[in-house]
Amino acid sequence: RDPLWSRGLGDVYKRQDIIELHNRPVMVSDFIKKINSKIILYFHNDPRTMKGAKTVSDRIILLNSVDKIIFISNWVKRKFFEGLPNLSENKTQVIYHSIDPVTKNIKKNKQIIFVGKLNESKGYDLFCKALFAILDKHTAWKAISIGDEKRFQHYNTHKKHTNLGQISHKKVLNFLSKSEIAVIPSRWEEPFGRTSLEAASRGSAVIISNRGGLPETAPHAIKLKILSSENIFKEIEGLILNK
Repeated sequence: RDPLWSRGLGDVYKRQDIIELHNRPVMVSDFIKKINSKIILYFHNDPRTMKGAKTVSDRIILLNSVDKIIFISNWVKRKFFEGLPNLSENKTQVIYHSIDPVTKNIKKNKQIIFVGKLNESKGYDLFCKALFAILDKHTAWKAISIGDEKRFQHYNTHKKHTNLGQISHKKVLNFLSKSEIAVIPSRWEEPFGRTSLEAASRGSAVIISNRGGLPETAPHAIKLKILSSENIFKEIEGLILNK
């Protein structure tokens, strides 16, 4: 299952004090049979969707086998323990993504930003629809989208709504730094939601859906109780009008 084993490089693992496995619970059994190293298992997504952690018995075996389990959010941790008996959580820990702090103030522009895959799972269609009403009514504002989608579906956008496509992470942070408002309206349950964290760290007012681990990314974000273009419009306009 692991190319290093098949290429005869298993000794590389055997010399390590600690082995980290990321999102690969199915590999745990292979490693514990062949090495004596401590094993730390990281979950970046819902464990119940992964081979080796889908069932209650799978997850009990993992708890008994590895030395530590790390989750990127409390939401991911709750999914791991869902359906399990009342077991000890001593081996587990939540460690959030981190980001470098802002070292200088950057002048904000009257712009609204969306970063992510341009699909309905991320709520991009709702964002585009809300922006027509916002940009028609508040003519001094503009909107920016950053991202792409391999299975691209065309969404009509306002003439003041520009899609920059896929750009470097450094440039993304720069655009977030200059944007007054960031919108992350995901329909699917984000395991964490790094874009929300990055937007908040850059001083943007953040509007998010109340899904998955997103509420853990920015404590002061506006959480959409009902995910719709009408509510996105309402919350964006509330931020524009409230100086």
